[in-house]
Amino acid sequence: MDDGVSSIRRRVSVRKRNRPSLETLFAAPAAAELRMGDEQEEEEEETVAGSPRRKTVGAQPVENNDSKEDMFVDYDSFAENSFLVQVDDLEQKYMQLPENRKHNTDLATEDLCSENIRHNRLGITTVSSITELKTDEHPKNQRGHEDVPVEPGADLWCELPSSQVLYFENLQNYSNDLGNKSTKKRDWNSSSHRTVNEELPPNSIEQPQPTDDSSSKVRTSSDVNKRKSLKDHLKSAMTGNAKAQTPIFSRTKQLKETHLSEEINVAKKTIESSSDDLGPFYSLPSRVRDLYAQFKGIEKLYEWQHTCLTLNSVQDRKNLIYSLPTSGGKTLVAEILMLQELLCRRRDVLMILPYVAIVQEKISGLSSFGIELGFFVEEYAGSKGKFPPIKRREKKSLYIATIEKGHSLVNSLIETGRISNLGLVVVDELHMIAEGSRGAVLEMTLAKILYTSKTTQIIGMSATLNNVEDLQEFLQAEYYTSQFRPVELKEYVKINDAIYEVDSKAENGMTFSRLLNFKYSDTLKKMDPDHLVALVTEVIPNNSCLVFCPTKKNCENVAEMICTFLSREYLKHREKEKQEVIKNLKNISNGNLCPVLKRTLPLGVAYHHSGLTNDERKLLEEAYSAGVLCLLTCTSTLAAGVNLPARRVILRAPYVAKEFLKRNQYKQMIGRAGRAGIDSAGESILILQEKDKQQVLELISRPLENCYSHLVQEFTKGIQTLFLSLIGLKIATNLGDIYHFMSGTFFGVQQKILLKEKTLWEITVESLRYLTEKGLLQKDNILTEKELTQKDAIYKSEEWFQYSFHITKLGRASFKGTIDLAYCDILYRDLKQGLEGLVLESLLHLIYLTTPYDMASQCDPDWMVYFKQFNQLSPAEQNVAALVGVSENYIGKKASGQAIKKKVDKDIVNRLYLSFVLYTLLKETNIWSVSEKFNMPRGYIQSLLTAAATFSSCVLHFCEELEEFWVYRALLVELTKKLTYCVKAELIPLMEVTGVLEGRAKQLYNAGYKSLAHLANADPEVLIRTIDHLSRRQAKQIVSSAKMLLHEKAEALQEEVEELLRLPSDFPSVEKA
Repeated sequence: MDDGVSSIRRRVSVRKRNRPSLETLFAAPAAAELRMGDEQEEEEEETVAGSPRRKTVGAQPVENNDSKEDMFVDYDSFAENSFLVQVDDLEQKYMQLPENRKHNTDLATEDLCSENIRHNRLGITTVSSITELKTDEHPKNQRGHEDVPVEPGADLWCELPSSQVLYFENLQNYSNDLGNKSTKKRDWNSSSHRTVNEELPPNSIEQPQPTDDSSSKVRTSSDVNKRKSLKDHLKSAMTGNAKAQTPIFSRTKQLKETHLSEEINVAKKTIESSSDDLGPFYSLPSRVRDLYAQFKGIEKLYEWQHTCLTLNSVQDRKNLIYSLPTSGGKTLVAEILMLQELLCRRRDVLMILPYVAIVQEKISGLSSFGIELGFFVEEYAGSKGKFPPIKRREKKSLYIATIEKGHSLVNSLIETGRISNLGLVVVDELHMIAEGSRGAVLEMTLAKILYTSKTTQIIGMSATLNNVEDLQEFLQAEYYTSQFRPVELKEYVKINDAIYEVDSKAENGMTFSRLLNFKYSDTLKKMDPDHLVALVTEVIPNNSCLVFCPTKKNCENVAEMICTFLSREYLKHREKEKQEVIKNLKNISNGNLCPVLKRTLPLGVAYHHSGLTNDERKLLEEAYSAGVLCLLTCTSTLAAGVNLPARRVILRAPYVAKEFLKRNQYKQMIGRAGRAGIDSAGESILILQEKDKQQVLELISRPLENCYSHLVQEFTKGIQTLFLSLIGLKIATNLGDIYHFMSGTFFGVQQKILLKEKTLWEITVESLRYLTEKGLLQKDNILTEKELTQKDAIYKSEEWFQYSFHITKLGRASFKGTIDLAYCDILYRDLKQGLEGLVLESLLHLIYLTTPYDMASQCDPDWMVYFKQFNQLSPAEQNVAALVGVSENYIGKKASGQAIKKKVDKDIVNRLYLSFVLYTLLKETNIWSVSEKFNMPRGYIQSLLTAAATFSSCVLHFCEELEEFWVYRALLVELTKKLTYCVKAELIPLMEVTGVLEGRAKQLYNAGYKSLAHLANADPEVLIRTIDHLSRRQAKQIVSSAKMLLHEKAEALQEEVEELLRLPSDFPSVEKA
């Protein structure tokens, strides 16, 4: 039987249901009020269109009954008051109507079908039509604003068995043939080919076609005589179809999808209306609330979150900045607003986060929501991300990006005219706008969105904001703040043996709390003059503790010192699990283990800083979160990174490296104290010396530091890059427009404070002149006198005002590749020189071209290692060194300490040394062995590898814009992939999944999970049993991320197929002669 029949037959259920009479159905009863989503349970009775219906949890088995005795029981029997008798009665009543008395019985029967069935919307509808009728009527009743009469046909077709539905379909087709009336062919396949998570667009749902009354009035006698009565048709059709085998469909799955679709439509209409009724869950389906309870254990929002979500400014989609202490629950509000945009307004969303690790953590957390609710979660970090992003057919995308990748994404959307598709931009850690070149990039991104799209909402959040008024003016935003913390935070300061509580009401800002009571031996006093052991042992091992240290080396020393004086009892605490951690650390490092960690891990202590590899850091974070490790000694970067809260936070000294602590840094560090749902209170203790007492008193009492723009301060990465992209994207192409744009930036708001010597106009002209001289811009199109008169008279004297600008090929390549303008001409020179003699015998030459310039300037080579590694190269590889200008003689003299008269570019020498490191790493794929060979910290090598992968991606985009560099394109695609993963080829498909690093990929591969499809179809419970040290949460996130990635790839391929088959828009029309 065809697909249409299959679609209708899925309505069959073995359970008998009470049917309303046909007369009742035709009477169009008023719709009953539907209860809110909070009250709808899987097993409760609900009233839809006047008929009782019970939702089912499990899939109902469909029984095939061949017994004629049971075939028409209840609604199908021929007894009195049966369905057929009701139809027969209705025929007789219809014949008695005055306007129909002139027709005979058969004609009345046909009119009954053609008029009542089609006019009263009893015409055959597809499954998707039924869904639409439910979803269209559901919202109005659920909100309780008005009673809307529900068309009887909608409910009738939900309740009719398939035999009757099939009969009416055949009858209508037969009637249409007799009346010579053409109707549009129904596309039955449209509903059957939908994917599970794909929501049907409203305009794709087929509507019942109107009927022309005149068609039923012209009949011949021969046609009439051929017609059977309605009852005879029903009998024969029901008997035949009831015997046919009905395919089994998952009723539960269908109900869930329909229910979610209904609630999303409710949410859409709620958002579009001015009603204060927010629907089941803040204008979102109740399914979202259930998912938060299931995935994150969140069952109720904090009061401030409810207040923030119901603000008029949020409801009106105004830009918003909100600020709360760390751990206050800021992210949840942003996530709910993002889901509203994705599901209800059907627009894409961009979330900007400060670090790659946080991007990956967020991707893992939200992928499961995307799978369940039908949207894509895409990663834009490091070398990952597609520009411009794939334009999706149905589902919307949530882009989660770092600051730099977010800027590139916005540029590509503006360039392709798709910026208005971006409904919402969320910026976490908004205070980063004041942090050097990264802050300048964030400012550029937001300024472009404000200038080019009036419909894109911007939400900014931070725990450490002070001069909010400037940010409000820049973002044209409302402001909300609260001092809420789910766990009380108590701040303490320790001087010698005394501990003081921070108290703003006290005269000097603090009051005495207690003396430390811990018996110290003479040896311990010398080793631990700050009493760290005493402070730590008050909370560990049963509770967790973080110790922030000024430097990386100090982290390792403090961890070892504490372990020296811990009792042997600490070894027994979760001993087996700690041995598992040590075993896993060795596995991911090819049997290597840091000597410090080897001594500290058995006692539940570890250090955490950038000297660790990504795999090591992730493993230690997981062990700490699980409570296996109870103490981490760490640098300040942990405070701004992934969320690792603790019962007690200790600041070893009020310094970060050699600089005194800032108020913002202090607040972020102590904000890690107190674990929601675990601790009743959190504690922070700042250890200080007498000499620092006055500065610390100021630190704990003064307000947060102000945010200031770095757009002009970061010259090549800031204002010049901005001007180049403005002209390249044609946002502003002349001096006047560029100046106008600058006035709307964060810098423009603060120009009176920041500019002392030059005006904004002078800086704008100076930057344009620099870009022109560098060959990135070109002046052209002198404005006419008429155009000049339209400009402000004060600028007429300015020569540059008469010009408009266009971007050169080099300029376009630089801004598309996001190359630092300080290096763009050097990069062009190196690539050009490489074309003359590109050595492809090995990867060394290509690696040299993609080694980051900024890291080379900071490198200090070990000349003996340099000379040794140089001599191990093949002749072809040594030829690479000669081509770039570094000779063996020069390296030999440097290694032996001889004086060198010949001048050699230091940056080239250093860059070649770093390329040796990367080349060795790609060959061996073992950071530990490379670390030993080059006498470099393994964390530095990891950072070098990440930076090289990112820069390689940038160089690729640079080359794509310059035809002369076509040869590099294919080569750099493969090199970028190698640098990104730096593993054996078989592990790359697994490492494409967010959160799966090399160590985890090896475990999965060895367990038989060798492809993305394997992971996407894996059972999390089986993964937990198979993979060592994998929590249930991590297993679910890996599977969800794999499913999301698989769906994205499938959607991209489907889009490509449709694009190939689509008729071109410029297809020439052929006119008939």
